[in-house]
Formats: sequence, structure tokens, C-alpha cells
Amino acid sequence: MTETTAYSGSGLVHIKNPHLDLMEEDVLYHLDLGTKTHNLPAMFGDIKFVCVGGSPNRMRAFAQFMHRELGLAGDGQDLADICAGTDRFAMYRAGPVLSISHGMGIPSISIMLHELIKLLHHAKCRDVTIIRIGTSGGLGIEAGSVVITDMAVDSSFKPQFEQVVLDDVVVRSTELDRDLVEELLACSKEISDFPTLIGHTMCTYDFYEGQGRLDGALCSYSSEKKLEYLKRAYDSGVRNIEMESTAFAALCGLCGLRAAVVCVTLLDRLEGDQIQAPREVLWEFQHRPQRLIAAFIFKRLGLRPPAGNVPFASD
Repeated sequence: MTETTAYSGSGLVHIKNPHLDLMEEDVLYHLDLGTKTHNLPAMFGDIKFVCVGGSPNRMRAFAQFMHRELGLAGDGQDLADICAGTDRFAMYRAGPVLSISHGMGIPSISIMLHELIKLLHHAKCRDVTIIRIGTSGGLGIEAGSVVITDMAVDSSFKPQFEQVVLDDVVVRSTELDRDLVEELLACSKEISDFPTLIGHTMCTYDFYEGQGRLDGALCSYSSEKKLEYLKRAYDSGVRNIEMESTAFAALCGLCGLRAAVVCVTLLDRLEGDQIQAPREVLWEFQHRPQRLIAAFIFKRLGLRPPAGNVPFASD
């Protein structure tokens, strides 16, 4: 069975689960939120931008940066973790911006997205843009490049996400919003100190064998086989590799959310497997996608971009 993206003109977040209408209460367990314990429309109804990323510290720093640059009261240093009652994910708010961690890999981001999408639905949010910002391994491009994903593909270079539901394999589209991709690329033209490009992003289930690394605890293939595979990926249009984009694109698309994936590359996988750049260099790399998304949000809000578009404080 194949499920396809379903954007609608209403701007609402669509939940494709009839069972939810029969529930007296919806407990968003991993977010420590619920429809009876919290007034979700009052807390989140005016959210317009949701930014998700793997690290709790980075998402907190991004929220603090947005808080300061939006001119909100205080310096943002004491932003409260909305999900403080759980140690699974962290969530921060800065005006119309929600910043949430999702952990590593498809299982973790899928759990977070199911509950986040239900939260946005219960809160009656409209016209929400959701963006994954993170790190990745590059293919044939220099370390520090920022890739805006035009197509999320699986390890066979197909634009699809396979989800096992009961004992059926459901194939879901990983289509992303093309207009949003172009809008992000246009914003990148105003940030001249790092390269930004559009390309396919390959999503795998594993950091080591799934990405053809030679330095894991297990490896059953040669260096020649690894390079042959990665070169085929490059020839198919893949420019970076990570572990969340197909699930992210599929869930967001099915629920009517306009979504994008923007990741920095920490190395060129055609040249090696281990990330060896100095910590301060990696720290600056990791903030490049956040800088681009901050510029995008300010443009959408009709505000002047952050002064100098400088990196955030260190984690």
C-alpha cells in the first residue's frame, strides 16, 4: 500500500486517525503534555514555525537566540523546558517559534513527531512551517556546506519511507515542499560565509554499516565496495546522508505540514569516515543551518535579519 502527501489549502494540521475522536483525553506521554492537563490552544495556538533537531542543547541555544533577536522580554537564558517532566525530549518556545529536540534516528524522531503533530492539531495551529535542522555526512561537497533537501531518499536512492504497520509494509511518499526549498535557497544568498546547495538527502537506519562506514564494530565489505556504493549515491543526486529525513518528510506530508530539511555536512564521506575536525570548527558548522533558518523566519515575519547573523552561544 502506498500513501501520498496531502497538503490542503486550509492551513490546518490533519490527523489521519479516527480513534482520536473517541478518546476523552489524549496524553502526549513523551512530551509530558495532555489535552486535559494543559490548555494546548492557549500554550501553542499561535505557533507558526517549528524547528526540530537532534540535540537538546542545540535546540535550547537556538530558542535563546531567537528569543533575543525577536526582542522578547529578558535575555532568554532562563527559557523553561516545556517538556521538563520527561527526559525524552526538550522543547522551548520563543514567540511564534517552537524549538524541539528529537534524538537520533527514525524511531526517536517518529515518536516525537506523532506527539508533536497531535499537539499542533489539538492547539488548532494554522499555517505552520516545520524544519529539521541538523548535521550530516556530505557526498562530494566540502565540509561545512549546508544542504537544503529537495528529495529525501532511502538507502536504495528511492524517494520513499517504508513503515511496517501490523504485518503490512506501507510505502509513504517523502515529497517535500518545493516552494519552501527555493525560498530557503533565496535566503541563503544573503549569508555569504558558507556554501549552501540543494540536493537529495539519503536517510539510513544506522550510522555505521547502514552508511557504508569502515570503522564500526562490524564490517563485512571492502573499501572498494563502500566507495562504489557512495559514488552511485552521488550519481543519483545524493549530497548528504543522515538518519531522520524520510520519516520526517513522510509524517509531515501526510498531515498537511509544509516541511523542509536543512543540514550541515561535517565531512565528505568520499574522503573518509571519521569526523576529525577540531571541536570549535564543528561547533561553528553546527550553527550554520540555524543561522539560515533564523534568516528565513525573520524574512517571513517581515523583520530585519539578525544583526550580522552571528552564531549562538556555545552549548
